[in-house]
Amino acid sequence: MTANTPMLITFVVYIAAMVLIGLFAYLRTNNLSDYILGGRSLGSFVTALSAGASDMSGWLLMGLPGAVYMSGLSESWIAIGLIVGAYLNWLFVAGRLRVQTEHNGNALTLPDYFTNRFEDHSRVLRIFSAVVILVFFTIYCASGVVAGARLFESTFGMSYQTALWAGAAATIAYTFVGGFLAVSWTDTVQASLMIFALILTPIVVMLATGGIDPTFAAIELNDATNFDMLKGASFVGVISLMGWGLGYFGQPHILARFMAADSVKSIPAARRISMTWMILCLGGAVAVGFFGIAYFAAHPEVGGAVGENPERVFIELAKILFNPWVAGVLLSAILAAVMSTLSCQLLVCSSALTEDFYKSFLRKNASQLELVWVGRAMVLLVALVSIWLASNPENRVLGLVSYAWAGFGAAFGPVVLISLVWKNMTRNGALAGMLVGALTVIVWKQFGWLGLYEIIPGFIFASISILVFSLLGKAPSAAMLKRFAEAEQEYQEAHNGVQGAPAVS
Repeated sequence: MTANTPMLITFVVYIAAMVLIGLFAYLRTNNLSDYILGGRSLGSFVTALSAGASDMSGWLLMGLPGAVYMSGLSESWIAIGLIVGAYLNWLFVAGRLRVQTEHNGNALTLPDYFTNRFEDHSRVLRIFSAVVILVFFTIYCASGVVAGARLFESTFGMSYQTALWAGAAATIAYTFVGGFLAVSWTDTVQASLMIFALILTPIVVMLATGGIDPTFAAIELNDATNFDMLKGASFVGVISLMGWGLGYFGQPHILARFMAADSVKSIPAARRISMTWMILCLGGAVAVGFFGIAYFAAHPEVGGAVGENPERVFIELAKILFNPWVAGVLLSAILAAVMSTLSCQLLVCSSALTEDFYKSFLRKNASQLELVWVGRAMVLLVALVSIWLASNPENRVLGLVSYAWAGFGAAFGPVVLISLVWKNMTRNGALAGMLVGALTVIVWKQFGWLGLYEIIPGFIFASISILVFSLLGKAPSAAMLKRFAEAEQEYQEAHNGVQGAPAVS
């Protein structure tokens, strides 16, 4: 038995379990609503952990610990921004989106919601928003495939091309077969695995370096500025990192979890669970990178791989400090982070192609069974395109992940947020917001003005455009106002007596 055998067995068992969950979900999938939104049947716990796991990709266990290992606590501003953004998303968007999508034609996708909310008979909102989803998410999916391939490549010594298919195959399998329920149930398992890895690993690293005081002393001895939250940071730099939190309001794969909750009454409990999970995971990821500074300073002879690539700090600590079987479980957490995000992105792309193009423009009277199988075919199609994009790991398209986060955040975020809290928003306002948000991100990215992350001006200009074009154009119809009022009333009644339910006029 080689050193890698326990890790290989652990990976195989883990992947087999995910596929079995997919097969079980297959038995519960009877129509397109089941396949795309799980029949709106998710309870608080699954909604919470699925939203968290779909959000946090391999970046949580590789990128963030690597950045902190290299630069210290100054890299943790992005984690603070994400926590604030996620909390506000749960507070202002989650419950309202759940009821508004149901009142507006039982919408299954964001383009579907925009079309019904604003009575867009031209369907231009549906087309534009679906195209944005397909373009950006295919890029996102490709980055997830690369992350999975890199994990298999470094752990088992596979060639990149073999690792590419090995990493993607399991995710494609359970998403293809089980749809939204499979993705959500596996997300729950994967979120549990991620939090286990991110709580256990920093504790063991700290014990290996002698406890809290010796660990902090070693970090300070290595470089005292590691403790400085403002090390090398400008005001614009900190604001840019915090600005990542704005992206939450417009991420279709996260918003889909809110839409799929079994009831608006489940949202407050889900918010508490999800935020607790998120804070512990982000804190653990920062601690892995931070404590790793002390460990590898004391043991430079085993730090070669981390010196070449700091993003391997979690992988190397798991391999060095744990029994191979436990290391296999911990490294499966990276695979879990990659698979949970990739699977829901594949499903959102499939939903856009099936619900917003195929059903809306090609086969309006298609049976539910036909639509489910078209959805499965679209999962396969998007996955194959993503694998093709990922086949060249140096392809510049994979550098667009932060660009895509900004694109979604600016194009959809203000539209979603304002549509849920302002009854007088119109179709022209929504279209203007999407266009201005997307164009601002594209232009700002090219010129890099002020060194400011492009999501911030994109979000601001999109919000202004929504307000201006909604006030200048034709007022909303009586039917639009009635639907908005009924949904808002249902939301407020559900939250009657629940602290933290902000009202709108």
